[in-house]
Amino acid sequence: MTALFKDRAHAGTELAKKIDEELRKNKTLSFGPDDLIVVAIPRGGIILAEKIAEKLKCKLDVIVSRKIRSEFNAEFALGAVMPDGEYFISNGFIDLFNVRKDYLKQEVDFQRKEINGRLMLFRGNISYEKEFDNKIVILVDDGIATGATIIASAKWIKKNHKCKFLIVAVPVAPANDKTIDILREIADKVVILHSRIEFSAVGQFYDRFDQVTDDEVKEIMVKYGYG
Repeated sequence: MTALFKDRAHAGTELAKKIDEELRKNKTLSFGPDDLIVVAIPRGGIILAEKIAEKLKCKLDVIVSRKIRSEFNAEFALGAVMPDGEYFISNGFIDLFNVRKDYLKQEVDFQRKEINGRLMLFRGNISYEKEFDNKIVILVDDGIATGATIIASAKWIKKNHKCKFLIVAVPVAPANDKTIDILREIADKVVILHSRIEFSAVGQFYDRFDQVTDDEVKEIMVKYGYG
């Protein structure tokens, strides 16, 4: 299968063009750079988010969520935890997998500590305060696989922050996937450059899909006044 993108920077550049086009087509939205904020899911999403923020000349931030691991299979995500400890569990998983309340509390507490450590590392603080209020928030990742973290992040922004308009934007996602339907119910707009039926991993659509390091994330965040 031929890759769709050279690397994340290329995907971010292409996604930035499409987001800019979608914003300008929406006649009900009036905005300038101060009304926009690009929010990346690190680590991979930060590379794309930087290209989008450069194109739109707007602010950039990150949102860190962590998967809630199944008690008996750490690779399987039951849902995701957000920075304030709020968590989202996929429909029916509590009963289907007989998830114990004490295990769930233990896992959420553990993941929240991990989140706070990441936020301090990347942002220098764990508080979002009113950063998204009255903003057009553009939530970005380098692709959708399971969708647990991006769904939880979109729900959290919509539920707890008074954003004016939420856009979820990714370069590639599985076609005919219920994750996209869920995101369309949550967000005001979902932007996907390519949907593919043959989808095993996000990295298959990139020529280069190197792991993004913490230092790379921090370097970009410093450019936008964090750390």
